[in-house]
Amino acid sequence: MATIKICTDIPQSKVLAGFLPIKSADMFYALEGTVAVASPYIEENLIPGDPTAIPCWSLAALLGVLKNYTLQTNTDGTVFVVREGKKPIISDFFNNPIDACVAMIEKLHELKIL
Repeated sequence: MATIKICTDIPQSKVLAGFLPIKSADMFYALEGTVAVASPYIEENLIPGDPTAIPCWSLAALLGVLKNYTLQTNTDGTVFVVREGKKPIISDFFNNPIDACVAMIEKLHELKIL
């Protein structure tokens, strides 16, 4: 059965915040990282050096970053992200779409494609 996640977890969020535009985040963790708040991400929510407001990304926001990519599901329920074409790029397989998207975004960043 697939793991249900509403957004990137804190470690994923911190990695993505290192290279994605913060304004692409559509949520943030508040109250010292214990609650994910669904809110249009406003920079005022993040005070530099304040660990109580960490930007995070929903599946919709991650798919917005991966505009030319497709989220696909295997018959066993695992999911992956693929870019088809002359040089296809495929993520690893995961139990939930958030992790698959994050893995693909990290891979694209490492390849300097994103």
